[in-house]
Amino acid sequence: MKQKRVIPAFKSESEEADWWYKKRARLDQELLQAKKPKRLDTATLKAQLAASKSRVVSIRLAETDIELARRQATQKGLPYQTYIKSVLHQALRQAK
Repeated sequence: MKQKRVIPAFKSESEEADWWYKKRARLDQELLQAKKPKRLDTATLKAQLAASKSRVVSIRLAETDIELARRQATQKGLPYQTYIKSVLHQALRQAK
């Protein structure tokens, strides 16, 4: 596993610019050696899309549960329906 780069605290922008400039050769080399994302073939892509399709369902929830979900979703910076879906998904996976 590759180690994370440690970037020191700088006193000024010029000091930071100098630091990055001195390391540019190594950074360029790392960028060139980085793995390119693999391309999916058509069959694999279609299979992934088919597996990820969602189905619309209606479910009745207590108003208090919806409000609690809205508050928690707001804290996490998510839309509340997405948050409810993720909570349900996690609970179902844990119950396996």
